[in-house]
Amino acid sequence: MIPQCCPHPHPCSSPSPSPSSPSPPTQTQTQTQTQTLLPPPSSPSSSTPWSGPFKAASSAASIILRRPHASALDAIQAGASACEHNQCDGTVGPGGSPDETCETSLDALLMDGGHTLNIGAVGSLRRVKHAVAVARHVLDYTQHSLLVGDLATRFAIERGFVEEDLTTGDSAARCEEWKRGGCQPNARRGGARSSTVPDPRRFCGPYRRADADETGLFLWHGRDEVMNRGSAGVDVNVNVNGHDTIALVALDAEGRMAAGTSTNGQAHKIPGRVGDAPIPGSGAYVDSLVGGCGATGDGDIMMRFLPCYQAVESMRRGLSPREAAEDAVRRMLARYPGVRAGLVVMNHRGEHAGAASNWPFSYSFRTPSMNETGVVDVPPMGGAAMARGFDGMGDEL
Repeated sequence: MIPQCCPHPHPCSSPSPSPSSPSPPTQTQTQTQTQTLLPPPSSPSSSTPWSGPFKAASSAASIILRRPHASALDAIQAGASACEHNQCDGTVGPGGSPDETCETSLDALLMDGGHTLNIGAVGSLRRVKHAVAVARHVLDYTQHSLLVGDLATRFAIERGFVEEDLTTGDSAARCEEWKRGGCQPNARRGGARSSTVPDPRRFCGPYRRADADETGLFLWHGRDEVMNRGSAGVDVNVNVNGHDTIALVALDAEGRMAAGTSTNGQAHKIPGRVGDAPIPGSGAYVDSLVGGCGATGDGDIMMRFLPCYQAVESMRRGLSPREAAEDAVRRMLARYPGVRAGLVVMNHRGEHAGAASNWPFSYSFRTPSMNETGVVDVPPMGGAAMARGFDGMGDEL
């Protein structure tokens, strides 16, 4: 089964199967309060955060899983590639989330849950459309785990990928509209203590460090992080809906698991920013002996907690997928009550569940026996749920 994470349900057309696409499965979904579905042990399956446009990714992955001797890793690549092709929700693939210079850059990760726990990832990849395929080349043809920036692009070209502009008419128009609005929101800190001019809270760049006589001081005091953030613990001038990720987890018929991600990151980010998607343990993590996880949300906060690594290790200690997912989200909520996050977690038996905070969240799943992709809606945690803290979980930060 391949569960996927996606925050915004909008239908996405199913792409024509690519060399890495999976095939559709069938099964009756039981939606209980635990948001858990139990396929037969070792039944090939996949799931991904989000529904809507992201359902095509589960369908593509399931096509691969129906093939004899199908590989979970191939299924993950196929599912993520389908979303890149369809530019799912504008948050995956080319033509979305332009940075401050109006350029789109991509992050992606593939992780093999086998004995080696091999990883291939790219961050801030520019001018190459197929980020997850480049990540596969990092995994298969190098001894590294992560390549970033223009030198990741050079590697991709060496491997035969085409260099091309990822900007579209729509993304260029969005960026120009953002500039007309004074480049708001953006990811820079403003105010006197930021030692940045012009003030990023009001003006576009180019920015530079201020002279001492303009601001009076250069040092940023850690406490300002709290003062300059809303009660949600997220920068108040950043559009939290401007960065979503396709994340997938798959289990094949031979019990092998894999996980992966692909995204074009946060809209209007500072050029060079790498989000949580290509960071193992944050955007995704998997161990075939235990299970896997995919995540989406505010990556700059989430990578501080490695929620997917936490969820997998919690399952190793005996927690169910639901308990593991909720525990990982609670750990983030304890420090950032307003963090927007979504996790989908699957164990090595194919049982899966999700957890989310502060936004509507759903995930899709499919097994080779299913005629259609299933969707599970996950009630967001936060508020009253956070007030309970870690009660009953036996864990503390």
